[in-house]
Amino acid sequence: MEQAHTRLISQLVERIAASDNAPLYLKFADTIKDAVRSGWLENGNILPGERDLSQLTGVSRITVRKALQLLEDEGVVTRSRGYGTQINNIFEYSLKEARGFTQQVVLRGKKPDTLWVNKRVVKCPEEVARQLAIAVGSDVFMLKRIRYVDEDAVSLEESWVPAHLIHDVDAISVSLYDYFRSQQNLPQRTRSRGSARMPDAEFQSHIKMDSAIPVLVIKQVALDQYQHPIEYSISYCRSDLYVFVCEE
Repeated sequence: MEQAHTRLISQLVERIAASDNAPLYLKFADTIKDAVRSGWLENGNILPGERDLSQLTGVSRITVRKALQLLEDEGVVTRSRGYGTQINNIFEYSLKEARGFTQQVVLRGKKPDTLWVNKRVVKCPEEVARQLAIAVGSDVFMLKRIRYVDEDAVSLEESWVPAHLIHDVDAISVSLYDYFRSQQNLPQRTRSRGSARMPDAEFQSHIKMDSAIPVLVIKQVALDQYQHPIEYSISYCRSDLYVFVCEE
């Protein structure tokens, strides 16, 4: 841990000295987030105290406190009296590209897994039909699974896919997008909308969490290389373990 602290202080000093107009507290917070993304600051690691961070980096304690507050608000760290500031096991998911859950997890150096709850053909409900641009009552596969990152259950996901796009549903193991690519259906981009709600009984039956923690709800349409909808999904994600990023 001492080696990680030394590396962190070095990168903080370097970032703070950079000649740009970003506020110091943002430079500070972004450097810590980059360290978490890179994997050398891990879940459970304890950061140096405010006073040490201030003295070692040459910035005020007010700046350090503001940066740590931002990180806590975003779920990157947890601060508690007597324990200090601890890194959380946060999975950051980008909405920018149609990479899919599994690929994004692997690219961040983490281990993905999927527990399938359901794979079955159903009649397409109205909202799904509208999103997929198909007729109400058409056959669609309804795929329901629990998503894991490094053995932590992070989300419950439901997907609807036009039935003709899946020839062998048992060939879908962890990644639906890998199956799409094997069939030359190439997810190119997504349209996403996010909201929040409190966890209901169904969510709690699959993923146990504090009932006072909100669930992030992401509704997403995936489009193929011809801009045709190939999947509509609703993901119910633990807000204490998930951060969604939408970048230009």
